[in-house]
Amino acid sequence: MVTAQSLSAQWVYSSASMLCPSSVTSKVISVRFSIRCYSKATSERNEIRLGLPSKGRMATDTLDLLKDCQLSVKQVNPRQYVAEIPQLPNLEVWFQRPKDVVRKLVSGDLDLGIVGLDTVHEYGQGNEDLVIVHEALGFGDCRLSLAIPKYGIFENVNSIEDLAQMPQWTLERPLRVATGFTYMGDKFMKEKGLKYVTFSTADGALEAAPAMGIADAIVDLVSSGTTLKENNLKEIEGGIILESQAVLVASRKSLVKRKGVLDVTHEMLERLEAHLRAVGQFTVTANMRGSSAEEVATRVLSQPSLSGLQGPTVSTVYCNRNGRVTPDYYAVVICVPKKELYKSVQQLRAIGGSGVLISPLTYIFDEETPRWRELLSKLGL
Repeated sequence: MVTAQSLSAQWVYSSASMLCPSSVTSKVISVRFSIRCYSKATSERNEIRLGLPSKGRMATDTLDLLKDCQLSVKQVNPRQYVAEIPQLPNLEVWFQRPKDVVRKLVSGDLDLGIVGLDTVHEYGQGNEDLVIVHEALGFGDCRLSLAIPKYGIFENVNSIEDLAQMPQWTLERPLRVATGFTYMGDKFMKEKGLKYVTFSTADGALEAAPAMGIADAIVDLVSSGTTLKENNLKEIEGGIILESQAVLVASRKSLVKRKGVLDVTHEMLERLEAHLRAVGQFTVTANMRGSSAEEVATRVLSQPSLSGLQGPTVSTVYCNRNGRVTPDYYAVVICVPKKELYKSVQQLRAIGGSGVLISPLTYIFDEETPRWRELLSKLGL
């Protein structure tokens, strides 16, 4: 949002150059005027604004996550930068470059945003107004890491300490680092005792910089590390600057002062936590004969994979036997992670379970969202 300010302009009119021959003395008229631009002040804005990545894998994964949380983003025109989430009234969604999401959170033009943690640190630069509401949205996993060549003078360098102790780096010949993360890169190098370092900014294809001779090392985001290996680069011990993934971040001032922002944040947080907790979890239901619910529960709890979230739910199953309703079975319901699913089915069968039903979970709501309490504590509320 443009800040209202006074602008000055000078209009110069030369009558000689426009109307008269060159022999005529030019008459110059100088006029000064002011233009005052007005825009809605941040403090007067009523809409709550959520900033989302505008393109790339991060943008796609963000929209998918919100959709899974029943917070689908509705965009009338894919070329427009503003959209809405019908389930959250008075919320505007603004599509921005990730670094601009952070910058506009700091300036007050956005209230909430979803970006990578690396972006928050690099462009927020320690600003205390930025509050991480949810630090693990489950996508965009990577690490910001220092990488050096495998060959030449770096062949036997395997740790950040080795790199710092190399005699090659002097005031006249510093370590040259290519990166798009100059703030975090510089901060990291100083913390690790590397005194003589210079940075060259770049946004892509950093892996080629050492081979081209324009840099000695790079600081870049790494996922699998395959690209580094293919370009004869290596990560070193102690060289990871930051473990990153997508986060929900907010403006502290907006949370505390702007009407409705805290309520919207609470709802988003509850939906996100409930969905993310349910990812990879399955409900397993089985029928089991037993003398009582307590006896069946004891049998179930004797198996290590059948404890569920807080323990099994055991309820009576009524059957019609020769015209009489009798409680012949008990239904056992447990929650099981995907990696334990088959083992859990085997254990249920081993203790008499039958008719096993399995269905994926969509949400797991706690009595209260733990991160909500943490957020209120950060805000002093």
